[in-house]
Amino acid sequence: MPIRVILPADPVLALPEQEVVARLYARRQNPTGWLYLVGLPAYRNGENEAVEAAEYRVWVRAPEHVQPVDGIDYDQIPTEPLPPAPPKSVVREVLGERRPSGWVLAKVREGRGPVHGVLHTPDCEDAPQGAPLLDLQRALDVAENPGTRLCTLCGCAQELTPMIRGFDHIGDS
Repeated sequence: MPIRVILPADPVLALPEQEVVARLYARRQNPTGWLYLVGLPAYRNGENEAVEAAEYRVWVRAPEHVQPVDGIDYDQIPTEPLPPAPPKSVVREVLGERRPSGWVLAKVREGRGPVHGVLHTPDCEDAPQGAPLLDLQRALDVAENPGTRLCTLCGCAQELTPMIRGFDHIGDS
């Protein structure tokens, strides 16, 4: 199918945009819009210094680089729309988006003596910026230290306490 392709301007040669008629082979939708596979007419060198008609195929953006030819029906062109978005899970709708995984330790020095710490989730507003991310086992090891507290504002205490003390204590006050 013929389609008009707008070629870019050439500032070195002081040429404005130009328009050529090319062949349209396919259309593909992506998250930012549509791409059209077009075949631009060109020449190539053959054997014995022959010059042959050729075609240069390239994906271009629509509608920035292509315009329809009047009277042409493009319904027969292979078209790949974006696949439908996967349905949002009921669990994700109820619980919301997941927080970043892991925990971070904020070191606190209170006067003389050993350094104490507070464990936070990475997205806690009190979490130190740039602190290394601790995996579950390392966070549990740090949490068992008597000088470490678990932040109750970000949910760190609610996540790790059952794993440290077991789930039976949850009903205890």
